[in-house]
Amino acid sequence: MSDLVLRPDSALLQALHDLADAQDLTPEDVALDALRRHLHEERRQVRAVAERLAAEHAELLRRLGE
Repeated sequence: MSDLVLRPDSALLQALHDLADAQDLTPEDVALDALRRHLHEERRQVRAVAERLAAEHAELLRRLGE
């Protein structure tokens, strides 16, 4: 898998460095944590929508499977 390169604007980069400094972490650690949290939340939301759609259309899905 290839490396991912992000190029934040100067304001975002400064905020990242400030937060990292306040938390005694590296900017990379803060960015990775934020990315992990975001992906976790997005997966949760997508799963919830998929489950809702499956429940709403359970009868149709059952008939298509016959």
